[in-house]
Amino acid sequence: MAGLRILYVMDPMSRVLVDKDTTFAFQLEGQRRGHTQYHCEPEDMFVDRTTPQATVRGLTVERATDHFRLHEARTVPLTFFDVVFMRKDPPFDMRYFFATHLLGLVDPAETLVVNSPRGLRDANEKLYALNFPDVIPESLVTSDLTRLRGFLDAMGGEMIVKPLDGCGGSGVLQVHRDDRNLNALLEMSTRNGTELVMAQRYLPAARQGDKRLIVLDGEPLGAVLRVPREDEHRGNIHVGGRVVRAPVDDRDREICRHIAPRLSGDGLWFVGLDIIGGLVTEVNVTSPTGVQEIDRLDGVCLEARVIDFVEARAARLDRSRAPH
Repeated sequence: MAGLRILYVMDPMSRVLVDKDTTFAFQLEGQRRGHTQYHCEPEDMFVDRTTPQATVRGLTVERATDHFRLHEARTVPLTFFDVVFMRKDPPFDMRYFFATHLLGLVDPAETLVVNSPRGLRDANEKLYALNFPDVIPESLVTSDLTRLRGFLDAMGGEMIVKPLDGCGGSGVLQVHRDDRNLNALLEMSTRNGTELVMAQRYLPAARQGDKRLIVLDGEPLGAVLRVPREDEHRGNIHVGGRVVRAPVDDRDREICRHIAPRLSGDGLWFVGLDIIGGLVTEVNVTSPTGVQEIDRLDGVCLEARVIDFVEARAARLDRSRAPH
């Protein structure tokens, strides 16, 4: 199709890890296809009267030590773009929250925003999974220490506790009933009973790995298994988890069929599910990663599927009023 104008709202390009970053894979594929690509950070967006705009720079990328080049800055309405990828990394803080409000002012009939700003606001990566009780482990969300200890007993004396705004495994605890540090750990995680946390039944299958399933428009694209170190309970790559090839299996497809209607309704086109022992523990929507690892292990090109998707969606837009 004719070249698109694609904007990536994200962290500075200098932070991109060339061999790991999923957004970088999108950028390489978009450039290969001849699309004109731009970069900005959330604070580069603003609203003049009621028109959302951004100061952006043209972007070229390559898989090299000097992996990007930003060109001259220009200020344009966001409807100048056919596609906007919101790929700012977590945490989901007030900066991120307000950025989704600015993106929400973009007319979806003119410009495709991936993922939907409303969906990003509504889908906390820990709490969103609670919409799918049939495919998640037993869970409790509370700040009450007595309830947490009661849940721990109900789960047989072992559970996972995680902050609702964490990312990359940060702050995730595996706690045991007979640990003398138990009360201190629960006090720490809830800030002395003042902040909500999520507790989940501990899944022993976590020792074999935490599967990251990449989902596009409700369909599974590929998967990778993140296996924890011997001295860790977390499989996240950020804390030393080892990546292992993992096929998309029947259970993965069943989970996707179950959750796809809700994902579609919320405009969550590109997501990463965390699956342990066939159960969904998190739904990652802000800046899911894993594409480059799956590409290397499976000999595929998942980013091509994603750019195919946005090209097809962009072809349906009404661009007659778009600025030139």
